[in-house]
Amino acid sequence: MSAISTPAGSLSPLSHGRVQRAKAIAAITLGNGLEFFDFTVYSFFASLIGAQYFPVHGSLNQLLFAAGSFGVGFFMRPLGAAVIGGYADRAGRKAAMTLTLSLMAVGSAIIAFAPTYAAIGIAAPALIVFSRLLQGFAVGGEVGASTAMLLEYADGRTRGFYGSWQYVSQALNAVCGALLCLALSALLSRHALESWGWRVPFVLGMLVAPVGIYIRRHLDETLHDESSKTGQAQAPMHPLRELLTRHPLGLLAGVVTTIGGTAANYIVLFYIATYSIKILGLPMSVGMGAALVAALVTAVCSPFAGSLSDRVGRKWVMGVSRVLLVLVIYPAFMAIHAWPTVPTVLSVVAGLAVLVAFTAVPNIVLLPELFPRHLRVTGMSVVYSVGVAIFGGFAQFFATLLIKLLDDQTAPAWYLIGCGVVSLLIFPWIREPAGRPLD
Repeated sequence: MSAISTPAGSLSPLSHGRVQRAKAIAAITLGNGLEFFDFTVYSFFASLIGAQYFPVHGSLNQLLFAAGSFGVGFFMRPLGAAVIGGYADRAGRKAAMTLTLSLMAVGSAIIAFAPTYAAIGIAAPALIVFSRLLQGFAVGGEVGASTAMLLEYADGRTRGFYGSWQYVSQALNAVCGALLCLALSALLSRHALESWGWRVPFVLGMLVAPVGIYIRRHLDETLHDESSKTGQAQAPMHPLRELLTRHPLGLLAGVVTTIGGTAANYIVLFYIATYSIKILGLPMSVGMGAALVAALVTAVCSPFAGSLSDRVGRKWVMGVSRVLLVLVIYPAFMAIHAWPTVPTVLSVVAGLAVLVAFTAVPNIVLLPELFPRHLRVTGMSVVYSVGVAIFGGFAQFFATLLIKLLDDQTAPAWYLIGCGVVSLLIFPWIREPAGRPLD
């Protein structure tokens, strides 16, 4: 294992000022944050999108189709992880992140301007699905490249803190999405919101991407460590083959731990907002407010979770918070079902969001630490995309389906409990990476 803590040409946490470090963190995390902006907006307007693009009978069925169409993009993440992850491990993190932002912008543009089912028939939902496939492919490589770059900018004592800003970015972008949705809902009539208002956030997301591409041009590349004097990439010819043959435990550990973290993230930060509207019958503003509170709490708690994991270990922080989440999630759903009021929903969501931050942040920091530098983006991208593709992207779909199949409005809690318990089983086989130098 190499004793390198700061790669050549990178932004050492000690060699640059606070403003410069903040700019670098913002540039790196912008792409993954933009994905959560789109996800937040789509979640809030899922009922409107379902009615216009999936004209099936019943509002619950429309919601299922809308959630499923968004979730289908997550199936492309493993492919994007393999293709773009390998590209990042050969050509560099910056080149890969420029590509991913460009593809995400195209996907946002398609959603923003896609005609409805009434205008072009079956081609309308096909466009929505295609846009999600394209964005899913892009994000499959984005999250691995950006998270690896964050950790490669840090040293052995600050990787958790640096990696936590990935979640801060996600949460802040979710806040921006929620505030924009609230503003549109308040300022526009129902007709205007349904006809064109819901498209505005996707237009803005499309326009942000070129700005992010420009900012990322000024980042320092972190692919090569100090032992790479010639500047040649150390990537293997077949990264997936090397991962499967030399790092099978890392792949397994990454996927299994991601199951618990991503299920908690998507259920608490996104599904409860939809649940409040469609199942509890609360106004759309309440659902948006719930997601806003969850995102704000996550943004505030994430740096503390990352710093704590630097001091006491990723496994300890992740394990304790995950056990607590498994224990309280069912009572939480019972509470908001029994007392479907604004104070109850907001209080429950705020409490759950604290646990989500402390279980998700050390999880996403752990993933790139499982692999050596020349395989880091590919490995992290593959394990994260596989876990998120199944248990995150379709979390809303599975949760809604469980309600329908079991005729139990607290059924989503069992989904999160199951994912959380499974994710804990791999812990005994994971070596604690906090404080160790990256390979």
